[in-house]
Amino acid sequence: MTDYSPAELDTLALHAGGKPDQATGARATPIYQTAAYCFPDSDYAAALFNMERPGHVYSRLSNPTTAVLEERIAAMEGGVGAIATASGQAALQLAIMTMMDAGSHIVASSALYGGSHNLLAYTLPRFGITATFVDARDENAIRDAIRPETRLLFGETVGNPGLDVLNIPLVAEIAHEHGVPLLVDSTFTTPYLIKPFELGADLIMHSATKFLSGHGIVIGGLLVDGGRFDWDASGKFPQLTEPYEGFHNLVFTEEFGPAAFISRARKEGLRDFGACQSPTSAFYILQGMETLGVRMEKHIANTRTIVNFLNDNEAVAAVAHPELASHPDHQIAKAQLPRGASAVFTFEIKGGREAGIAFVNGLSLFSHLANVGDAKSLVIHPASTTHFRMDEAALRAAGIGEGTIRLSIGLEDPKDLIADLKAGLRAASKVVGDRHS
Repeated sequence: MTDYSPAELDTLALHAGGKPDQATGARATPIYQTAAYCFPDSDYAAALFNMERPGHVYSRLSNPTTAVLEERIAAMEGGVGAIATASGQAALQLAIMTMMDAGSHIVASSALYGGSHNLLAYTLPRFGITATFVDARDENAIRDAIRPETRLLFGETVGNPGLDVLNIPLVAEIAHEHGVPLLVDSTFTTPYLIKPFELGADLIMHSATKFLSGHGIVIGGLLVDGGRFDWDASGKFPQLTEPYEGFHNLVFTEEFGPAAFISRARKEGLRDFGACQSPTSAFYILQGMETLGVRMEKHIANTRTIVNFLNDNEAVAAVAHPELASHPDHQIAKAQLPRGASAVFTFEIKGGREAGIAFVNGLSLFSHLANVGDAKSLVIHPASTTHFRMDEAALRAAGIGEGTIRLSIGLEDPKDLIADLKAGLRAASKVVGDRHS
């Protein structure tokens, strides 16, 4: 990775990894819509396949457009390398499968996106990888859950949808005491709001579908390696520290040093699992990332206005946002997220499920759909949609009730958003009133 350390985030979001096209002079990163690449001669081809020179062989493994995106997010996060994947879920699966075998164990925060919870709770156990979910606010619970076979601690910078703020320095310390890395999902926060590597995390993943791209037009994931975890000293990851028969007995820590993890993820994970990102998707994500700073500033400003409005409304039982003093993670948020604690949050509407449904149906400006991080404001009822696979206990652990509403605040004028929310709240109040009449 090129050293961009002198540059600030907004500059990196525009320039890292990219330069004018040498062939045409095009300033924007071209879409290299190709499956494969011609070799000038056999020696050149052999050198590529044997990793003796840089270059591209097949777009499942690397592509010039996705390479710009990978270098850009690595520079913005302060990592040694990154991989662009087909989705955020693919990034999580790639991270896990790169470092684990059957019999491995994960300790994960219970405050997770429903898809991540489903992967860890139901899908991976079929392949011999299990997980224990804990309240990440409980230090003792984290420590008690760690087993000899534990190979990863996992949480979200800000949990989905309850906005639990992960105490990254503490959880990282616990992970490192036990010789395992900490992976954090930074989808809700992006590098604009938090730099997990600076707080002790070892690996970062994003659903680039959300705030990074920012316009709800593309699916993509990113996995970033901080290059700080000592795989050799841990002694728990032969995948990286012992000869790999699938690649001429190469030892990744010897060959790639701090970039051992991300190198194996590409050489094995993209090769064998194939969840690569298309160059067109990478192009769209790059366009979104160029305006990340200005968008996030507006997202956060609008969110603060909406949070205050709902917090003062009699039809609302509670608002869960870390910037409110009532939130259990308020102090951690102040320390870790001084620029803002995400533009996604939940509130509990009085009247339960029926009132929640009426509220959503009463909106017209908010889009009712299963996504966050769009330039447009979004709404959903998690218990019946994004988290419907979770049982009642898991829902409670994730901070989700029957009347929980998740909002993703966009870039509209806040006055118009408040007017729309008032309409939804009136619709919900009618349901509650009819029930008691």
